[in-house]
Parts: sequence; C-alpha cells; structure tokens
Amino acid sequence: MDAEQTAAGDERSKPATGYRLLLPSQWAQVPLRQGTDEAVGSILKDLFSRIPEHLPPDKVGPYKREISARFRSSVAQAQLKNGLDLYVPVKPVGDQKFNLGASILVTETTLPEREPGASFADPTDLVVQLLSREGSNSNVSSGEVDGAVAVRREFVAEADPNHGVGVPSRRVEYIASVPGNPSRWFVAAFSTIGGGNPRDELAEVLVEWFDAVMATFRWRFE
Repeated sequence: MDAEQTAAGDERSKPATGYRLLLPSQWAQVPLRQGTDEAVGSILKDLFSRIPEHLPPDKVGPYKREISARFRSSVAQAQLKNGLDLYVPVKPVGDQKFNLGASILVTETTLPEREPGASFADPTDLVVQLLSREGSNSNVSSGEVDGAVAVRREFVAEADPNHGVGVPSRRVEYIASVPGNPSRWFVAAFSTIGGGNPRDELAEVLVEWFDAVMATFRWRFE
C-alpha cells in the first residue's frame, strides 16, 4: 500500500463532514440549513429576468406570485424533512423550451441514541434489513457510494392531493452510511414526473442521468 492509499484510509476513519456532488450549470442548489432565503431569492430573480418584457403586467404579476409561492412551499416542505440541500433545474436543458419537472433532495437521518455502552449495528446489517423490508413495488439493490455501504431504491410514488402531490412521480433514493459515524445515514432522493408519465422515456433517461450524477458523489472530510 502506498502513502496516498494510507492517507485515504486514515481520512476515512474520521467522520465525514460533508459531501460533493457534480451537477450541470442548469441546476441550482438551495441550502436548507443556512442561506435559504438568499438562495431562493436569487433563483426567483434569475427566473423572472427571463420573462419577455412585452408581456402585460396584469399577466406577469399573478404568474410571479404563483411561481414564488409554489417554490417557497417546496423549499419549506424540504426543510421539514430534515433536508440539507435541495437541487432544482432552473434553466432549460439543451433544445428544451421548458425546465425539467425534477428535483434532488439531500437529507440526513440519525439513528436513535443507544443505551450507554451499547454500539450501533454494523451498516451492512442495516442494509440487509432494508432490503428485506421492501415490497414488490420497489426496485432495491445494495452497493457503495464513494466506498460507503449503501442502498439504491427506485419506485413510483402515486399522486397524493391531500399532501399537495397532484401527479405521480418516479423516485430514486440512495441511502448511504456516513463514514466514521454509524449513527448517521445520508439520503439523496431524486424525483421526476418525466414528460407527464413517471414511466415514460424521459423519466427513464432522467433516472439514468441521476445514477450518473451519483457516480460523481464524494464524501468530504475536514
């Protein structure tokens, strides 16, 4: 083992303090713990700056209020889920004339505290439990995220108007054990409505794209 490999091993014995994820420039990050209002305001300002100037104010005003209310509501819901970051597409991709109906929500889950002297279960054992609990409606597999044991879960979530979800969506979740801290689990959850059908070709392409994005994921140690 060379010096670089030894240094990497020593680093990973420490608790991870963050993560890095590579996304195209058409996507924007909304931090959900600090700086949220500033990020939301910047995204809305950029979006509204692209509204054609010739449109009448009586049309533009209601549009701005509706988009702002929807976006702020989505951000608030993400914060209630113990979110760390929300990523949303803010500009059209390629030749598309519309923004993708998709998002990525990064959250953190902490296992309940154990009794004094008790240890947490091995992450691999918890992964086995997660795999055994899933029903036939989910496609679940195990693997690694930047060297950490993880579960990938894919399913279609049906519409739930009672909770503000008007259409079904395709979901992909990566659930990974945080290196150096067996009580913490990282979750990256991707959601898309595709082209209007969560099982259509666009949804399939976007799921493949998200898997490629997660291949760029790296833990950060400080």
